[in-house]
Amino acid sequence: MLSSAVLVIFPMLVAFGGASDLLTMTIQNRVSILLVAGFCILALAIGLPATAWGLHFLALLTVFVPCFLFFAAGWMGGGDVKFISAIALWIGFSPDLISFVMMVAFYGMLLTFGLLILRNKAVAFGFLMRAQWCEKLLDTKSGIPYGIAIAFSGLQIYPQTIWFQYIS
Repeated sequence: MLSSAVLVIFPMLVAFGGASDLLTMTIQNRVSILLVAGFCILALAIGLPATAWGLHFLALLTVFVPCFLFFAAGWMGGGDVKFISAIALWIGFSPDLISFVMMVAFYGMLLTFGLLILRNKAVAFGFLMRAQWCEKLLDTKSGIPYGIAIAFSGLQIYPQTIWFQYIS
């Protein structure tokens, strides 16, 4: 049962957050809240030591503080800040956290350049513009849905985290 929860809760919520950002350009607060709650419940269930709890919350703060500054500067959305911080909580303060942040930066760059190219060629994709979510995504006045890069990175790094040690 615990193994199933480890294999379902995080990936499902992260995939939902990324898809939500793609389709609506928002990540709902409940996704981040459920990620934090899911972490707490599973950490209790596996008997995570108090020092490990501290390191996981240190990871959350380490990511939250600079991302909040990015939000204040207008470079990131509030949903993205909460989402990336909640994912960092699951990863913990470890080398995996650095890998995660670097992946987010790399995939975010690819996403940004890809959208800039598509937005310049949006007329050529007129058939896609019929979908409301695509119209908003390709609108040059819209932001970048970084939640996609955050989710992809989180899903990619997750199998390397401590959670998979507990199910094997």
